[in-house]
Amino acid sequence: MNDRSSADLISVTELHRQLNDLLKQLSPERLQVLTDFAAYLANAESEAATQELLAISGLLERVKQNQATPKTDYASWRNLRSDV
Repeated sequence: MNDRSSADLISVTELHRQLNDLLKQLSPERLQVLTDFAAYLANAESEAATQELLAISGLLERVKQNQATPKTDYASWRNLRSDV
């Protein structure tokens, strides 16, 4: 998400402003409908990201292996990086 240009960020900021202005005009019933729809969109985006991660060969196995690694086997990144 850090690859957004400043023009994209301005657009996102403007979209947030417009959405906030419109939210103030909605009845509680319509606001609930919008909340449900926003939750649906967020879930769909999350599911797409999950599927993208699951498509990476061997990723799930590596995560499980790393979770099983005892904390005593960890190394500080400061000791591993020579440029800090």
